[in-house]
Amino acid sequence: MASGRGSVQMTEAEIEEFLTANMKVQVATIGPDGTPHLTTLFYVVEDGRIAFWTYGASQKVVNLRRDPRISCLVEGGEDYFELRGVSIRGTARLIEEYDDIRALGAKVAQRMAGGADLGAFGDEIVEKQARKRVGIVVEPHKVASWDHAKMAGPPGSGDGSSSPAEKPDQEPKKDTTEAP
Repeated sequence: MASGRGSVQMTEAEIEEFLTANMKVQVATIGPDGTPHLTTLFYVVEDGRIAFWTYGASQKVVNLRRDPRISCLVEGGEDYFELRGVSIRGTARLIEEYDDIRALGAKVAQRMAGGADLGAFGDEIVEKQARKRVGIVVEPHKVASWDHAKMAGPPGSGDGSSSPAEKPDQEPKKDTTEAP
């Protein structure tokens, strides 16, 4: 059995399923002073890549025009053994042709609406918004993933045991070292 990071890593198929099942991505760009600028956006997956649209005058677009490096995080779960996520570091490719922005915006809007057909009114809103927006496709350089449901036991146990939920009588290991 794999241990450490490898034991919780998702397969390519699991990553695709996870990204397709979620709608919000946390996006980090590099601000003018070098600090991270972090936002959350709705996205779609196109050809295995995260894609979204945002206002062309937004700080994230200003940042990406200066430095196209981008990091994205899609995560889920409440309890420790439910935590799942995909972290992507890459380069942003800006989409600035109106028809391409409109097509991407329509996909994002439809996804936000649970797949419902937004009709003529939805098309009109997307068409107006597309004039103010830029599309962004994340070209991945490094992808990391985790699914804590795959853990064999509590972090650091190394005993191959099942998760604590399956072994309620197990006492946590106590730290017997003294503080300096």
